[in-house]
Amino acid sequence: MKTKKSLVTDWLNTGSGKSLIQIMSVMIFFAVWQLGAELGFVSEFLIGTPEGIWKRFVVSILDFSLFIDTGYTLWEALLGFVIGTIIGTAIGLYLWYSKWAAQITEPFIVALNSVPKIALAPIILLWFGTGLGAKVVLVVSMTAIIALIAAHQATKDADKDLQSLLFSMGGTKHQIFFEVIIPSSMPAIISNFRINVGFGLVGAVVGEFISSKAGLGHMIYNASSLYELNSVWVGLFMLMIVGFLLYHAIDALENFMFPWRIDSGRTQIRM
Repeated sequence: MKTKKSLVTDWLNTGSGKSLIQIMSVMIFFAVWQLGAELGFVSEFLIGTPEGIWKRFVVSILDFSLFIDTGYTLWEALLGFVIGTIIGTAIGLYLWYSKWAAQITEPFIVALNSVPKIALAPIILLWFGTGLGAKVVLVVSMTAIIALIAAHQATKDADKDLQSLLFSMGGTKHQIFFEVIIPSSMPAIISNFRINVGFGLVGAVVGEFISSKAGLGHMIYNASSLYELNSVWVGLFMLMIVGFLLYHAIDALENFMFPWRIDSGRTQIRM
C-alpha cells in the first residue's frame, strides 16, 4: 500500500501536478518581485512592477492597442515564416535530387548561414521600404536558410537501405525522391518548424525596431525610449505568449501528421 508521500509524489509527476507547480512558480516569482519593489529592493523605474505591468496590460486591452500590435507582428511573422519555409524546404529537397547543385551551393549555404541575419535588416529596409513587405522579407531571410539546411540534412538521413531496395527493383530517381525521400524527411522538417517560428518572430520584431508604425517591436521600442518599463514588459510577455501558442500549434500539427511518434514516446523507460 502506498504511503501519503508516495501518492503526492505520483500526483506531482502527472500532467496536472506539473502544471500546478509551473503556475505556482510563476505566482511566487511575481509575488517576490512585487514585494521587492514595495520594500525598495527593486527599482520600479528601471525594472517595473507586476502591479504596474498588469495595469498597463489592462489599459492596452481596453484601448485595443495590444490586439492591433500583436496582430501586426503575428501577421508579419506568419507570412514570412510560411514563405521562407516553403522556399527553403523546396531548395533543400531539390539539393538531394541534384547532387551537382548541392556540391556547388553548399559552400554558399554555409557562408550565408554564418552571417547574422539581423545585419541584413538595414539593407532590406533600404531596398523594400519601411512597410509590411520589408518585415516579411526580413523574416523570410531568417527562416528560409534554416528550413533549407533542415530539409537538406533530412534528405541525407533518409533510409539508404530503402533507397537501394527501391532502386534494385527498378525504381527511378524520380520515384525514390517522391516515395522515400520526401515522406521520410517530413517529420524532421515539421519538427524544425518549432525553431523556425521563433526566428520568424525575431525577424518581425527586429524590423519593427528599425522602422514601423505598429507591432509589438514598435511598442517595446517606443516604451523603452520613454523609460516606460511596464509597457516594455507587456510587449515582451505578449511575445512569449504568442511564441508559446505557435509552438504548441506546431506540436499539434506534428502529432496530427505523425501520430506514431506520440506512441513511440510513450514507450520510453521512465527513470
